Amino acid sequence: MPRTRQQNVTAAQWSANGAALGALDLTSPDNQVFGANVFSAAVQRSRLPKHVYKALQRTLARGEALDTTLADSVAQAMKEWAMEKGATHYTHWFQPLTGSTAEKHDSFYGPVGDGTAIAEFSGKELIQGEPDASSFPTGGIRATFEARGYTAWDPTSPAFILENPNGALLCIPTAFTSWTGEALDHKIPLLRSMDALSRAAIRALDLIGIEGASRVFTTIGCEQEYFLIDEQYFFERPDLVTTGRTLFGAKPPKGHELDDHYFGSIPERILAYMLEVELELAKLGVPIKTRHNEVAPNQYEVAPIFENSNVGSDHQQLTMQVMENTARRYGLICLLHEKPFAGVNGSGKHNNWSMGTDSGLNLLDPGDTPAENLQFLFFCAAVIAAVNKHQALLRASIASAGQDFRLGANEAPPAIISIFLGAELEKVFTAIAGGKTVASKPGSFLGLGTPVLPPMPLHGGDRNRTSPFAFTGNKFEFRALGSSSSPAFPNTVLNTIVAEAIDELSDKLTAALKKQGATLEKAVTSVVKEVWTSNKQIVFDGDGYSEAWHKEAAKRGLANLKTTPEALPWLTNKQTVAAFKKYKVLSKRELESREEVFTEQYVINVNIEAETAASIARTMLLPASVRYLAELRASGLEDLVGEVEPLVKELHFAILELEDANLDVNHPEDAHKEAAYMRDTVTTAMNDVRDVADRLERIVADDLWPLPKYSEMLFIK
Repeated sequence: MPRTRQQNVTAAQWSANGAALGALDLTSPDNQVFGANVFSAAVQRSRLPKHVYKALQRTLARGEALDTTLADSVAQAMKEWAMEKGATHYTHWFQPLTGSTAEKHDSFYGPVGDGTAIAEFSGKELIQGEPDASSFPTGGIRATFEARGYTAWDPTSPAFILENPNGALLCIPTAFTSWTGEALDHKIPLLRSMDALSRAAIRALDLIGIEGASRVFTTIGCEQEYFLIDEQYFFERPDLVTTGRTLFGAKPPKGHELDDHYFGSIPERILAYMLEVELELAKLGVPIKTRHNEVAPNQYEVAPIFENSNVGSDHQQLTMQVMENTARRYGLICLLHEKPFAGVNGSGKHNNWSMGTDSGLNLLDPGDTPAENLQFLFFCAAVIAAVNKHQALLRASIASAGQDFRLGANEAPPAIISIFLGAELEKVFTAIAGGKTVASKPGSFLGLGTPVLPPMPLHGGDRNRTSPFAFTGNKFEFRALGSSSSPAFPNTVLNTIVAEAIDELSDKLTAALKKQGATLEKAVTSVVKEVWTSNKQIVFDGDGYSEAWHKEAAKRGLANLKTTPEALPWLTNKQTVAAFKKYKVLSKRELESREEVFTEQYVINVNIEAETAASIARTMLLPASVRYLAELRASGLEDLVGEVEPLVKELHFAILELEDANLDVNHPEDAHKEAAYMRDTVTTAMNDVRDVADRLERIVADDLWPLPKYSEMLFIK
């Protein structure tokens, strides 16, 4: 049996072997673990002095500043709770511009002087930490010798315990800022954007006459897609280990063309893994709701219930961390790259976004009669205006090297940003623009042709999976986020541009209400009519994958930024800078730093891929092909030699071209020019190597080919 086939047998022989979690009796209070490792409101109520607890809750509910003199009480209660959970250390858990999380562990214990130690944790230590700011990406805000930066406690996101087989760690969500006050993370601008939108929305609600709300929250619920493969194959693939995606691999005989994996029965090992992931996330207060097989083989999805944008973003980072850590316990590797396998669907993170008041009102809920729902029409129109005005910025907010393999690739939303409203809503806005009224229809039902099946309520419109920004009932689904990315920055952008649009519509509404004979209904209708007329080109309900839409989008003047180097300059466009400066979300310097960081990350990631591809091709694939060629020559089968020899020479030539493209002396010094060089020259050279290598994979003897193949990695569960 060839070596690779033996490995397949080994990989397929998983069993629980007594290590399964077992089935809990969920009717027992002792087995209710949700939030067990979270310093939640319930824990705070039981452990904090009453006045401290109330002050902290006001901060959470209304965004009020927390009296720092109360921090010692919070720190003492948090420390005692954490130590009872087995924690010996704490960390300020933050989200620098690396895209992942960061932590530095400090012990609760300090020496007393008599040979013993005492556990201490003060309010000062809770509120502020000091990591090395110059060691994280800053985009020029901090020079190498300028090290000082601060982490600042974020009381709006609860502290939590991360468990380890040898102990536990108290994690305190924090913001990360430079010594000069600029945001060096994703959390600070997200919190600023939430405040900006809240202020704009409260003003609009006052104009519309809706009372009882003092704050508006944006909410998100991210559907996380991912792949699972047996770890044996992962560690035999240097490309997966180094870059997170396969740089080589011929298309397998079977992919997902039979549509048999999507929503299929979940294999035993995968389900066991999912159950443990959900248990660990439940302890951390992450409200996972859904799990299922995705379209591609060995691809899956998990999705939570909605939370406010800040907590939801923190929980997304935790979800990815728990998924990756737990996989190893099942002999699996969780792949979060946007395109780990060529030729099969990649992975995204569908960002469901909405706005709600602290009084319980969803501002994007159309209700049963959307044509008469002034609040909904106003806020929905604001979103339409925002997305149209800042479509290029939204595209830039989700740009990365991994995303360039997905967006527009007939499996994910196109790089062209458009909005899908659904037939009924589009009819409502079109009628308003035409000065007509739309009669609200009672909800209809879908009959299934047999009395044993109940009639089903029929939605007002179909869904459109090709739309990057779709209305889906009482929320918008921004479908274009990458699976490995933090949702914080795209939601920062979304909050800010919608805040701007709401204010612009509020100004128009104020002016309309001052006109003689104006009523609220007439004024709102006139504003909505104007917005729709000016922005309806962003609305599209057809096939976003079709070439016809690309031509139509160009006629409508919509941006088509196909690659990251094209998109990122929009982060510092004058229109972007003006909006972010007005709402004090990000200064021009902070925006410039992000463009610089994201551009550098694009260049570095592509460079790592290119050097890895050259190394694998030179030291693994070329020698394997040469050995096979030698065997053919020894056999005297000249026809086979004639088939293989030209491909070996072609591979060698392609490797030389890639190695030349990778030379530093050939790279432009300007960051934007280097990004374009990586896209146009280096990536092209990489693709040329892959093309011939994948052709060789199909003909070189199986026992000589050094890399596990797609047909193995994607179908061993």
